[in-house]
Amino acid sequence: MVDRLERHQVAIYLIAIAAGGAVGWAATDLGSILEHLINPLLGALLYVTFLQVPVADLGEALRDTRFLSALLVINFVLVPLVVAVMYAMLPAQQAVQVGVLLVLLCPCVDYVIVFSGLAGGSSTRLIAATPLLLIAQMALLPLFLWLFLGSELTDVVEFRPFAVAFVVLIVIPLALAWATQWWTTRRSAGARVTEAVNTTMVPLMAAVLFVVVASQVPALDGNLSDVASVVPFYVAFLVVMAALGAALSAAFRLDTGGRRALVFSGATRNSLVVLPLALALPAGFEIAAVVVVTQTLVEVIGMVVYVRLVPRLVT
Repeated sequence: MVDRLERHQVAIYLIAIAAGGAVGWAATDLGSILEHLINPLLGALLYVTFLQVPVADLGEALRDTRFLSALLVINFVLVPLVVAVMYAMLPAQQAVQVGVLLVLLCPCVDYVIVFSGLAGGSSTRLIAATPLLLIAQMALLPLFLWLFLGSELTDVVEFRPFAVAFVVLIVIPLALAWATQWWTTRRSAGARVTEAVNTTMVPLMAAVLFVVVASQVPALDGNLSDVASVVPFYVAFLVVMAALGAALSAAFRLDTGGRRALVFSGATRNSLVVLPLALALPAGFEIAAVVVVTQTLVEVIGMVVYVRLVPRLVT
């Protein structure tokens, strides 16, 4: 059964996305309920991901300064430059601009690990870099917003969700994974539990995709014109970052796993953490959350495509 799930995982993910969209449109009242399931499911998914990476490998990954340097360059130098070019062409509505900036300027720290791993990227190095990426975006996002929008809007963004995400999605799953690994080395029961948990990767990923799409689709109702205005930018971002990621990884002379991981990190954004920031904006900026949600939906579909194409294009 596990082998079947892994062989057909892309099809399973597409079905989960379609089912989530259908449920989201048909039962809009479920959106707010399902939204509360996103972080627990993501935490479970990342626990399974972390469990597959030995602690010793993380220490070695942290010493890979070439990969970490490339990761910082693509996310905090190249991405802002790409966003700057796009910003000049964005709709004039300030709330739309804020939403786009919030989501595109923040690199993903959660399901990028899973999608990159599915495409043969180095999950170990991405896991090791996760705290660095999260701390860097917390520090740099106010500066980026000030550069794009001016000082009057910088203070309206609440950064508490970043701290919550760090604990719920990184610290707790990683600590549980390390504890499970310790148990596995000392008790046969631990080994059996680890083996059973490792079979849940595909179902958990499908559940995350279903819940994310089903919970966020209702937010699009009545805002289709705003959605339509930003979709081309998000699609273009995925295309451009794939090319830039491949070029930068070659310039840094990374191995295949590092190159694929770099492409995914440059393309995926921290939408699930940024969404609470957008929801916390003052009156008049409600559309910003819709703009962030739209990026989530576009990216989820884009990641399924990436899983199939990146291994063929980045070798």
